[in-house]
Amino acid sequence: MAEQKSDKPQIKPFAGPAGGWGSVRSLAEIMPREHVKPEALRELARQNKPDGFMCVSCAWPKPADHHPFEFCEEGAKATAWELTTFRTTPEFFAEHSLAELRGWKDYDLEQHGRLTHPLRYDAATDKYVACSWEEAFDGIAAELGPLDPKSVVFYSSGRTSLEASYMYGLMARMFGNQNLPDSSNMCHESTSVGLKAAIGVPVGTTQLEDFKHCDAILFFGQNVGSNAPRMLHDLRDCRKRGVEIVTFNPLKERGLERFTDPQNPIEMATLGETAISTQYHQVKAGGDIAAMMGIAKFLVEWDDAALAAGEPAVLDHDFIEQHTSGFPDFLNAVRAADWAAIEHESGLPQAELEDSARIYAKAKAVLAIYGMGLTQHVKGVENVRMVVNLLLMRGNIGKPGAGPTPVRGHSNVQGQRTVGITEKTELVPVDRLEAQYGFTAPREKGLDTVESCRGVIDGSVKAFIALGGNFLRAVPETGPMEEAWTRLQLSVQIATKLNRNHLFPGKVAYLLPCLGRIEEDVQASGPQAVSVEDSTSCIHGSRGKAKPASPHLLSEPAIVGAIAKRILPPNPHVDWDAWVADYRRIRVAIAETYPEVFKDYETRLFTPGGFWKGNKASERIWLTASKKAEFLVPEHLSAAGFADAPGRYRLMTLRSNDQFNTTIYGYHDRFRGVKGTRDVLFINAADMAEAGLSAGQIVALESDAGDGKARRQEGLIVTPYDIPRGCLGAYYPECNVLIPVEHHAEESHVPAAKSVPVRIAA
Repeated sequence: MAEQKSDKPQIKPFAGPAGGWGSVRSLAEIMPREHVKPEALRELARQNKPDGFMCVSCAWPKPADHHPFEFCEEGAKATAWELTTFRTTPEFFAEHSLAELRGWKDYDLEQHGRLTHPLRYDAATDKYVACSWEEAFDGIAAELGPLDPKSVVFYSSGRTSLEASYMYGLMARMFGNQNLPDSSNMCHESTSVGLKAAIGVPVGTTQLEDFKHCDAILFFGQNVGSNAPRMLHDLRDCRKRGVEIVTFNPLKERGLERFTDPQNPIEMATLGETAISTQYHQVKAGGDIAAMMGIAKFLVEWDDAALAAGEPAVLDHDFIEQHTSGFPDFLNAVRAADWAAIEHESGLPQAELEDSARIYAKAKAVLAIYGMGLTQHVKGVENVRMVVNLLLMRGNIGKPGAGPTPVRGHSNVQGQRTVGITEKTELVPVDRLEAQYGFTAPREKGLDTVESCRGVIDGSVKAFIALGGNFLRAVPETGPMEEAWTRLQLSVQIATKLNRNHLFPGKVAYLLPCLGRIEEDVQASGPQAVSVEDSTSCIHGSRGKAKPASPHLLSEPAIVGAIAKRILPPNPHVDWDAWVADYRRIRVAIAETYPEVFKDYETRLFTPGGFWKGNKASERIWLTASKKAEFLVPEHLSAAGFADAPGRYRLMTLRSNDQFNTTIYGYHDRFRGVKGTRDVLFINAADMAEAGLSAGQIVALESDAGDGKARRQEGLIVTPYDIPRGCLGAYYPECNVLIPVEHHAEESHVPAAKSVPVRIAA
């Protein structure tokens, strides 16, 4: 196994752009470190292309008119990570107990390589031991049989295909519950709840084509350079034709400042750069509602003055009258908002917000792009609703180049919801499922991520089945969750690599290795393809061709089908074996359940650029109770959910340039100038001085949630950084230990990881 030392940290400012030679060097470093075979280069050439495979990393759209290399630095890392030649075999587990492995870092666990055999936990030795697939499936069924179905959780990661997700959701409902939390619960559930309430659909309304028609972009709380770098091509093209990009983000992220296109020989040769943001406003963590209220206030005041002077209106009054509800109440709230309060809560001066409003008012078509910097707050749903409020004020939904554009993380996390991975009955065609499969489906709401965590801690959840992911590492309340996890009667982890969740087994536990998306999946009918949905609701076929890491691996549909056969009574309407033998049969079933979305599914599967599932709000058809788009009056100007106090800070958990969600690729956060460590605390220099701290000092963070529970993260290096006063930054998932399970978005239950109340301790 290749190792990266993390005992000699280096922290110094990074002067370069996003992309450029830094990305090239990163790619050149990751390939030999993973000891990949030459076929990895062949697979990179197929990545995100028609008849290729869809990246296992982010969910940014795959264009029909693709680049020669349609992958980014992060996507290349994800591919190398999956195609590594390192292996984690039963011999490895014979040498290491789980107690010992708990002392390993996240990077070292996953870097050890691909899992090769199905494994069973042996409590007597505290080790995983090899078992047969039949033994594992029979053992799982034996444990689930006596349990109340409501006590079992079926979790799924966003990388799971539409085919496997559909089977998984159906299996859970036929078993008797809708306990189907997924990655969306941890990131964009605030989008699903907020957009559904405001415009009648739970997803964004735009497509990749809209980038060619916008003339301004409002950008909120998303680090494009690290989390969706391929979007930089679209932002660069927009800037080249004069599109204004106004960014609101607490940290200066290099991808939102400037970009060198690694696929442009002239830029690479001349070290040319494209400035991305035309305005960059470092809003306070949790201050976005206030910032958007300031823009709205200026627009209203400008509109009042224009109408009084007989000049053209600033707001789109015809659109508001015809297509919206609730505007008078919102207008009254905007008029009553105090500029001093707006400045205090946003951390931005009135003049800057007015400058942003001028750009918005002059633009004819505006995209509003946002990420978890908006959704992961106590008032995360209100953040999303305020984005919609701004767009509705000038009719910026339902026309080319305009609309809300949430940036999803995992490559199919949005698609899972499309085919039934949800705890909410109203999001699933339950009547159709019952008619199609001849069973009585549960109607009771299931458990989401936060509720699953509560159930694990209080003991009401008895079994946890995980189709991918690293749930225990990704969720809040790390300490109590790890302690409670070992009290589960059964834990099943379907995975490609070892991660920290696997080191906390239930009383009975199985670790089941599966094929990766890039690997060839051969079933009885021959090589198979799967499908995924991107952030813009386009659905793509994906075909793996790499040699599997082990002959003992099964595909995700095969594993789900085998479990379903054992835990469910025979059903003449569901032939799990036939589905596994030929995934086209699964797609036929999906199209029968969701005919509006998946018409001609098979013939459109490998359409260049994907096929769009459609969006009623983009047609200005509002599937709300009022049949109109709804304005919302925010309850508070701060999304943080707690008051400021002396010594209390707002902690934002961050991803580095060398990770994807909980997967750590290395210890180099290039854009923030951090190398060799993840134990960093970013702090404003003035706050550092006021607190009597010095650069390089080692401190701890303590929870200041006011619930009487002690939470502490040790060993953080004080690092002065360009960050708003009163705010701190530190890495996820290490700092999840500081987040209470009850610190979440009020309506969506998304953990509020972007504004966590903490104090600095020596």
